[in-house]
Amino acid sequence: MEREIILVDVNDRPVGTATKEDAHRRGDLHRAFSVFLYCGDRLLIQQRAFHKYHSGGLWANTCCSHPRPGEELEEAVSRRLKEEAGIECEVKEIFSFVYKHRFAEDLYEHEYDHVFLGEYCSDPVPNPEEIEAFRWISFGDLKRELAEEPEKFAPWFVIAAPRVLRVIRDGSF
Repeated sequence: MEREIILVDVNDRPVGTATKEDAHRRGDLHRAFSVFLYCGDRLLIQQRAFHKYHSGGLWANTCCSHPRPGEELEEAVSRRLKEEAGIECEVKEIFSFVYKHRFAEDLYEHEYDHVFLGEYCSDPVPNPEEIEAFRWISFGDLKRELAEEPEKFAPWFVIAAPRVLRVIRDGSF
């Protein structure tokens, strides 16, 4: 049975639930989160598993997912970091944003994305069902790759990563 996710309005107030696939097929706005982990001047990014039904093979932040109905956002973040990457560390929400991206006629990302940041300097243990590969990338190399080859990255990452790098640079974390 496919898990349900939380549908929300533009103010992140719950308005119902749907299966993840149904929400992505219809383009329903739903709650999501993106976790960015860094160490010094490097960010830990993942290449999404190739078999994912959207964004497979693209590079993205350390972990991203959806909280379940009745699950606190922070609980979901800790759960998915452990399930996807074998990581346990403290993270803090630093901002949120809404975006919509159309992958195909019947496949969308329309998310109210809560962005979390944490400092982590060990090696992850990727779950092959979720993650093809991890790599540490310097902030400078990431900025260059985002400018020169944005198509290598998931659409939400292209939006969020520059803002995350500013938060780290400004020390406002």
